[in-house]
Amino acid sequence: MATSLDDIQPLELASIRDDVRERPPWTSRATTAIVLSTLAVALAVIAALIADRVPLGPGRVLSAVLVGAWAAGAVFVAVHRPGERLAELMALATLVGAAVLLGAALAGRDVATDTVRDFGAGMRGVAVAFLPAVGLHLLLGLPDGSLRTRARRLWATAGYAASAVVAVYLVSERPELALWPVAAVAGVDALIGLVGYVARCRAAASVHERARLQWPAWAVVVAAAISATTWVLHELVSWPEPVRAVAVATTVLIPLSLALGASERTAVRIDRLLVHTITMAGLAAMVAASYLLIVLGLGRSPTGDEKTLLGLSMVAAAVAALLWIPVRERLTDFATRRVYGERHAPDEVIRTFGSRLTRALPLDELLLQLAESLKKTMSLSVAEVWTRGVGGRLERAVSVPDRGASTLALGSEEETVVARAGVSGAAWARIWLPAILQADDEIVRVAPITNSGELLGLMVVRRPDGALGFDEDDDQALTELARQVGLALHNVKLDSALQESLDEVRRQADELRASRARIVEAGDAQRRRIERDLHDGAQQHLVALAVSVNLVRQIADNDPETAKSMLQQIGTDLQEAVQELRNLAHGIYPPLLMDRGLGEALSAAAARAALPTGVEAEGVGRYPQAVEAAVYFCCLEALQNAAKHAGEGAQAMVTVREDESALLFEVRDDGAGFDLGTGAHEGHGFVNMRDRVGAIGGSISVESGPGKGTAIRGRLPLDES
Repeated sequence: MATSLDDIQPLELASIRDDVRERPPWTSRATTAIVLSTLAVALAVIAALIADRVPLGPGRVLSAVLVGAWAAGAVFVAVHRPGERLAELMALATLVGAAVLLGAALAGRDVATDTVRDFGAGMRGVAVAFLPAVGLHLLLGLPDGSLRTRARRLWATAGYAASAVVAVYLVSERPELALWPVAAVAGVDALIGLVGYVARCRAAASVHERARLQWPAWAVVVAAAISATTWVLHELVSWPEPVRAVAVATTVLIPLSLALGASERTAVRIDRLLVHTITMAGLAAMVAASYLLIVLGLGRSPTGDEKTLLGLSMVAAAVAALLWIPVRERLTDFATRRVYGERHAPDEVIRTFGSRLTRALPLDELLLQLAESLKKTMSLSVAEVWTRGVGGRLERAVSVPDRGASTLALGSEEETVVARAGVSGAAWARIWLPAILQADDEIVRVAPITNSGELLGLMVVRRPDGALGFDEDDDQALTELARQVGLALHNVKLDSALQESLDEVRRQADELRASRARIVEAGDAQRRRIERDLHDGAQQHLVALAVSVNLVRQIADNDPETAKSMLQQIGTDLQEAVQELRNLAHGIYPPLLMDRGLGEALSAAAARAALPTGVEAEGVGRYPQAVEAAVYFCCLEALQNAAKHAGEGAQAMVTVREDESALLFEVRDDGAGFDLGTGAHEGHGFVNMRDRVGAIGGSISVESGPGKGTAIRGRLPLDES
C-alpha cells in the first residue's frame, strides 16, 4: 500500500533526543495559581483606575507594576513547576497585595458612598493584616512551597491565627488603619521565617535545592544594597527624593528570584552571582559608611553646590572600589616584572608550593623552580635539593647553580639522627654530614625532608662569605618548605608503588587470560584425544566382538567345535577391550590415585616411566582431589620431559612432602640439563604445569644448567580450614 506525503508526520527532535526533559504534567495547583494571579492583576488595574486622587501606597503605577511582577512570577513558576505549591503561595501573596490596593482605593474615594468606603476600609484592614502571614508561609515553604515538617506547619498556622486577630482589630478600628499591630506581627513572623529559612538552607539535600534557596537571598541582598545606597544618597545630597518608592520598587527582585530559581537552566548559576553580589554590596556599604561617618559624623550636612561635589566624589569612590581588584592585579604584575624581571615574585613559588603539587607538573621541574626561588628570595649562593634514590642513597636532584650529580650514603644511625635533627647549621653538619660542606667557615643551613619520621631527602642552602647569617624566620620558612616537599616526595613514592602494583596486576591479568585460553584449548585437545582413542581402540574391538558374536550364532548349530574356539577368542578379545578401556580411564584420572593417594599412584607411574625413577613420599596423606591431581599430572609431565631430554643413563627422583601448610613436590633428574637463558623451560609441557598449579594458587619453578641435570619444583597451598 502506497503512502502519500500527506500521511507522513513530521519527526519531532524531542522524540529522538535522550537529553530532552519531558515537561511535568499539568495540575490543578498550576491552574489555581494562574486564576488567582489573573484575578489579582484585575483588582490592581481596577484600583489604579479608580484611585485618581487617592494616595495609593508608593503610587498607582508602581503598585500595579509590583502586583504584575508577582503575578508574572507566579505564572512562570506554575508553568515550570506545576506540581509545586510555590506558585499558589506567590499567587495568594499577589492577591492579598492587590486587595490592599483596591481596599485603599475604595476607602479613600470622595465620590463613593459611606458603605463603599466602609467596605474598602475593611478590605484594606483584612488584607494588610494577612500580608505577614502569607509572607511567613512563603518563607517557611521555600524552595517549593511545601511545609515538610510538623513544626513548620504549626508556625504557619500560628502566623495565620495571629493575622486573623489583627484583622479583627483593624476592622473594628476602621476607617482608621493602625499599623503598629501589623508591624509587631510582621517583625515576629520575619524572625521565625528567617530562622526556618536558615535551617532549610543547612538541611538542603541537593545542589539544585540549595541553589533555589540562594536565589531569594540574592534578591534580598541586592534590594537591601539599593535601598541603603538610596537612603545614604538622600541624606548626603537629598537625592533621590522618594526614598520609600525606591525601596518598595526593589522588592520586585523577590518574585524575579523565585522565578529564576524555578528554571532548570538558571537555578544552578546562582553561586558566582551571589558571591559577586555580596562582594559588591560590601564595597558599597564600606563607601557609604565612610561618607556618613566623615561628612555627617565629623562635619556638617552639605548645602547648595556642596551636594553636587559630594555626589560626584561618591560616584568616584564607588568606581574606584569596583575597579580596585582588577587594577590591583595588573599593577602587581607590572611592578613584579619591573623589580624581579619576571611575572611572579620569587617568594611566590615558595608560598604556593603546596598548591602547585596538585597540578600536573613534573616533580623535577617543581624542585628546580623551588631552588631558583630560594636562591633569589634568601640571597643564597647555592640552593640544593637532595632526594632518596636507589639503595637508600641520597642523590643531588637539583642545584642552583648546577653542580652536577652526587650521591651521599648514610648509615642507619646517621639516617635516624638526620631525620630528627630539624634545620641545622654548619657545626651540626660537620659532625653528621661532613660530605656536604665545602668550607669550614661557610654559612649553611641543612633542612631534612621527612614524612612520618622517614628521611626522604635534604635541602641545603648556602650564603656567600661575609653575608648575614640565617635568622629564625629563615629557619621557619625552611622547616615549612621541607614539610611540603616531604609530602610531595611521599606522594611520588606512593604513586610509584601504586604504578608498580598496577603493572603487576595487569601482568597477572594478562597471564590469567592466557592461562584460561590454554586451559580451554588443552581441555578441547584432551576431549578430542579421548574421542580418537575410543574410536580407534575400544570401539574397534567392540565392533569386531559384535561381528564375531554374530558369526558364532550362525555356525553354532552346524559346527559346534568351531563356535567354541571362536567363543574362546571372543573372551580373549573382550579382556583386551576391557584393559584398553582401563588404560584410557587411567589416563583421564588414575583409579589408584583416587583409591590409594599420591604415594602409590606415583610409585605405579614411576614403574612405567622410561627412566629409572625413585619415589619419596613418606608422611604424605590425602588431600583435596584438585591438589592430588595437580601434583600427579605435573610429576608425570616432568618425567616425560626428562625421558625426552635427560639423555641416556639418566635417572630421576620424585619427592613429595608437606611443609608449612603447603604440599611440595620435586622431580629431579641427573641428565644433560639446559641453559635457562635459552627459554627452553617455556615449552608446552612447562606451561601446562604452570597453568595446572596456578589454577589452584600454586607455583612452579625450574632449576637447571648444562651438565647439572634439571629440577622442577612445585608448591601448592593447603587450606588449613
